[in-house]
Amino acid sequence: MANNKGKYTSIGGQALLEGIMMKGPKKTAMAVRHVSGQILTEETDAAPKKWYNKVPFIRGTANFVGQLLEGYKYITRSAELSGMMDEEDGEELSKFEKWLNDKFADKLPKLVDAIMVIMTVIMFAAMFVVFFFVPTWIFSLIQHLFGEIDISAFQSLIEGVLKMILFVVYMWLVAVLMKDIRRTYEYHGAEHKTIACYEAKLPLTVENVKIQKRFHPRCGTSFIFLVLFISILVYSVFPITNEMFMTNFAVTEGVAMILRTVCKLLLLPVIVGISYEVIKIAGKYDNIVTRIISAPGLCLQRLTTREPDKHQIEVAIEAMKLVIPENGEDMQ
Repeated sequence: MANNKGKYTSIGGQALLEGIMMKGPKKTAMAVRHVSGQILTEETDAAPKKWYNKVPFIRGTANFVGQLLEGYKYITRSAELSGMMDEEDGEELSKFEKWLNDKFADKLPKLVDAIMVIMTVIMFAAMFVVFFFVPTWIFSLIQHLFGEIDISAFQSLIEGVLKMILFVVYMWLVAVLMKDIRRTYEYHGAEHKTIACYEAKLPLTVENVKIQKRFHPRCGTSFIFLVLFISILVYSVFPITNEMFMTNFAVTEGVAMILRTVCKLLLLPVIVGISYEVIKIAGKYDNIVTRIISAPGLCLQRLTTREPDKHQIEVAIEAMKLVIPENGEDMQ
């Protein structure tokens, strides 16, 4: 059964700092609201797809990594276009900032880029520890609490559930504690609503976009949750436990945890590839199966999206208009 709105598009997007990026089959565009109130836009032709961007199950990992890198680039550019950095430059510098400016003025842009790269590496390292080692550590504690009862057969299931809980708690903490991110979540809602309006075959006006739902089955939030869920299924079919390494290779529990993590990392591209294909199907068709698949992710989007105002919707519309193919070839 096809999408009940009668139209499916491959166009996707991402919320930026005071703006939105939309990626179409032929172009990628961004629209940003400048501090003056003007909407600034930029567009680039999409790079030709390589073979690994087209092959099912392989394209999932390739596209996911590409989107992460591309998203980082557009977030940085949106900060420049919005004029927010110019406002900060206009503020009076502290003594330390003046010293940095005097000593490293010519090297400051490269220094800032290096710091951003380091911060990104630290962030991903922290996420790696939280989602790979913390669940295993908690499972070990549970195993010790049960004493003589062997629950190693349920290790993948228990750790998978723990990862889901950690992910939901993390998203909730970000939504509650980081007040400044609320506007980004509003732009996220504007992105979803604009795509939904286009899929509904309605003219892209503020009024038409506003009445759409802010939840979309192809959202990145839904994708990450789906990856966590499918990882439980994959690791259940191919169970990898600490006990397996300790018994077969006579290693300590600590070494077994490391070996198990390496094996799980090797399976990660498989999990991402499967998840990518599933979420594409869920976004393209509307039936009882796809609704069940999409339901958890759509619920989670209540944390990562907010209702946008008319000014944010206007930005989303401008970005969307730039990537819609003239011949409608993204429609099925």
